[in-house]
Parts: sequence; C-alpha cells; structure tokens
Amino acid sequence: MPVRNINERYLEETYDEKGLLSTYRVKYPEDYNFGYDIVDDIAVNDPDRRALVWDSCNGGGRTFTFAEMKRMSDKTANCLAAHGIGKGDVVMLILKQRYQFWFCMVALHKLGAIAAPATHMLTKHDIEYRVRAADVKAVICTDQSNVSHSVEAAEDIPSLKVRILCGENREGWLDFDAEVEAAPEGFERRDLKAEEPMLMYFTSGTSGNPKMVLHDHTYSLGHILTAKHWHQVDPEGIHYTVSDTGWGKAVWGALYGQWIMEAAAFVYEYEKFVPSDILDLIEKHRITTFCCPPTMFRLYLNAGLEGHDLSSLQNCCIAGEALNPDTFNTWYQATGLKLMEGFGQTETTLAISTLRGMEPKPGSMGKPSPQFEVDIVNEDGESCPPGVNGEIVVKADAPGIMIGYYRDPEKTAVTLRGGWHHTGDVAWKDEDGYYWFVGRNDDIIKSSGYRISPFEIESALMLHPAVLECAVTGVPDPVRGQLVKATIVLRQGFEPSDDLKREIQEFTKRETAPYKYPRVVDFVPELPKTISGKVRRVEIRGKDAEASKKAE
Repeated sequence: MPVRNINERYLEETYDEKGLLSTYRVKYPEDYNFGYDIVDDIAVNDPDRRALVWDSCNGGGRTFTFAEMKRMSDKTANCLAAHGIGKGDVVMLILKQRYQFWFCMVALHKLGAIAAPATHMLTKHDIEYRVRAADVKAVICTDQSNVSHSVEAAEDIPSLKVRILCGENREGWLDFDAEVEAAPEGFERRDLKAEEPMLMYFTSGTSGNPKMVLHDHTYSLGHILTAKHWHQVDPEGIHYTVSDTGWGKAVWGALYGQWIMEAAAFVYEYEKFVPSDILDLIEKHRITTFCCPPTMFRLYLNAGLEGHDLSSLQNCCIAGEALNPDTFNTWYQATGLKLMEGFGQTETTLAISTLRGMEPKPGSMGKPSPQFEVDIVNEDGESCPPGVNGEIVVKADAPGIMIGYYRDPEKTAVTLRGGWHHTGDVAWKDEDGYYWFVGRNDDIIKSSGYRISPFEIESALMLHPAVLECAVTGVPDPVRGQLVKATIVLRQGFEPSDDLKREIQEFTKRETAPYKYPRVVDFVPELPKTISGKVRRVEIRGKDAEASKKAE
C-alpha cells in the first residue's frame, strides 16, 4: 500500500529555492495521542506495514506489523489496567533491547500513564532513589541482568505496587508474556490530552541526584523532523539507531519519528557491542538509514569494513558526542556517505543538525533546526557574534522541549528561564551559521586562566597513529586549577611507555595551541562508556577528584 504521509497532518513546512527546509511548524489537536493517532491509525488502514524488525544475538528474530503492534499494545494496556495502572501513574521500564519495550510504550501512552525507561545497569541504591523520587507504581523489567534482583532488594518503597518480569516466571513477580497473552484484545480510546505528561527520563549531571525530565504527548511529534529530515528514513526501508531502550536515543531513533513517517525500526538485542556484528546486521537486514555515536563509527573503521556489504545504506547520522573530522573523512572515503551530525538533549528533540540537502562541515553540528529558535549567548544572555564561545539556548515554544524537571521547580526555573531552555552546552558559530561544539559547561577545562575545550584536544590526539580512542578531561591541580588529562586507548601494535607519552604530548603541541597539550597521559585498555557508546568523561573526572581528595 502506498505511504499515506501521515506526518503531513501535523506539519506546516516550506522549502527554499534550493529545496532546503526553510520553515517548519508542528500542529496538533488537543487530544493527540501517539498510540491511537499513529500506531492504531496505520494498523487499521495499512495493517501489513512493517513496524519493528527485531534480531537477537541469542538466536531468532521477529518482525511485527502495525496490526500486530496494535494488537499487542492493546493487550498490554488491558493487562496493566487490570493491575491498577492508569492515567498519571509512573511505570519504570527496564527492558534492554527486548521487543516487549515497544508493546509497553504504546500501551502506556494509550493508558495516559507515564513511561519511565531506565538502564539495566541500575543498582539497588539507584532503583530505590528513582522509585521513591517519582512514586513509581510499577516496574516492568527483563530477566537478562541483575536488575530484577536489585528491585527485589530495594527497601522502603511503598509506592511500588506491581512488579512484572519479562522472560522468566518467578515468585513475587507477574509473568509479562503470560499476563499479556491472557489479556483481552481491543482497547477503547481514553479521554487524554496532548499536553498531559507521557514520558519521563532520569538524566544525570556531574553532581547531585539524577533529574527527572518530563515530556508531554507532543514530544513524539517533535521527532518528525528527526526522522524525516535528519535520519531521512525511507518509508519502505528500515532504520537502525544503536541504543539501549534505557536511554532517550531509543525513542529518537526507534519509535516516534520513524513510525510517524510509516517506516520500520530495527532493534538488535546484544550482550556486548561487537563492531563486526553490527556491520553484518546492516548487510543481513538491508538497513537503509543508520545512526549511532561517533565512537562506534571509529570502531567500525578500526575493525575493518572489508567483507561487509553496506550498499543498502542511504544515509548515516551521528549524535551523542562531537565528531572528529578524521572519522568523517575516513567513513566517507570508504562508503561514499557523509556523516550527518545532530545535537539535542534528553530535555529536547533535535535542536541543531545537518538536514537533508545540507552540506556537512566535518566536526560541525550543523545549523539550528527550523523547528526551534536557537542561539548562542554569553553570561548576560546576549547573542554571541561568530567565533565567540557561548551557551546554546533553545526557545521553549515548540513541541519537543520538556515540561520541566518532575517535582523540582528550582532546577526547572534555572534551566527554563525567560522563555528559553538553557542547555549548559558551549559552542560557537561560524560566518555561515554552522555551530561547532566546544563542550559541556562541566567539561570545559579551566587551567592557568585558559578555558580549554576537550574536543579540540581530542581531535588533535586522534590524528596520532597510536591513538585508537581518547577522552580529555580536567584533573585538579593546586597551582593551575586544573591540568589537561588525556585518557588514551592505544591501537594494536603500540605499547604504553614514557617515550610514547612524550611523543604524543609533543605531537599535540604541534597540532593545537601548545598550552592545551595534555600534561597528564593515562593509557588504559578501554574507556568507560554508556551502553549506547558515549564516553563517560564524568566517570574519569570522578575518579580523579576522589584520588585528589585522598592525596590531600
């Protein structure tokens, strides 16, 4: 059946004489709901259209049509309703890459409950804090990690009434598959509003407890641009964003925008990230559009693209961290595809990007999205001229910006002030209007009066033949305030030594301003990362701060 272009119901957009998107506005009825108005609509009118293609490192795979997704989300909604879950209830989902995550997300949207995805790496302490802070009423989790045992061990959480386990029948838990299978089909539409809460993510900073980012139902519409103009999904193709369902990137690239565009999403269940496995899957499933962090693209290149047929790929995107130009150029030489960079946060949708028809500048995030008004401002809130660093701010007047931090009006007021969302990310723009990432406010290294961007040093380090991966952070120093530290993973054939350390330091002095060179170099077997592949600089900083305190 031909694509029905459902996305156009919710958009007003125009293009300039070059065919580039120039204006873009999302519109919606007051009762808009992703579950009913997207999933069920496609299920009724185009029931056999692919919605989700699931593959597993443990063997087996399944493909779900929109008709099947409606059926299973209806049954899941009936199951949860029977156990007392309704409008406004917070339900934590810890399901890794299990396909049941998609049943649950759509079902919770239909119920008007608040979905709270979380990573399987949570400890007992993490779970206790989250459940108490958000008054979580139900937890639905996988048996594939120790997280269910952490839930069992958690104490003093009176709000938690329902515990559902996916993949195992265990005493004290409801069996997800059995409960859903026994639930009736068909779920009558409930009276819900577009601007009511729908989704909550816990997001951590460098200090304090995680913040609870709350979005309403219009957030899903905020991701049409993500899929249509950045990922450039093919409605008859299949899109793959590499992400665990505990992170916001999963709904960026495997749910909202993709399904509104009537395209299939791909998900791969794996225990360990193996670059060659991902390349094999692109070939096996003929993936058409692909998105993951720059770190992963570096690992694909290092593993070698030889022997992998990547000819199905039409567009590749990157996000999550800044891109080193060397990675851009090497991938382009190997595949003929230019990596289209994008920027957003858990609190936003895509705010800055290289969209369809734009020419990417290697290392640049792209230009502000026409969905939002975006600026770079100084500490007084004044717009910065080209070439001057400042904070990225986004006008909070379009779908895609958070409602606020749940139960934290003080932090909400700091981040959402004067009608703008203050990202805490530092960048500068060039004369052509392209934005260039400098770092988080927390990442900026302050040494001997200089403000130093870790990304600039990382870009220089990546040019050295011995460096496979690196992360640059500031380490406390009583004289300079902070020293520049480089944590480096070496390529095969290179061994850590004082001579290599000095060589890398001298190399960096030649590639960037000499005052930026890393005075501290630490060779490690691997960098700390999230399951989605982002380097956790905060973990490196935390260990260094702790070591500094012990030395005092």
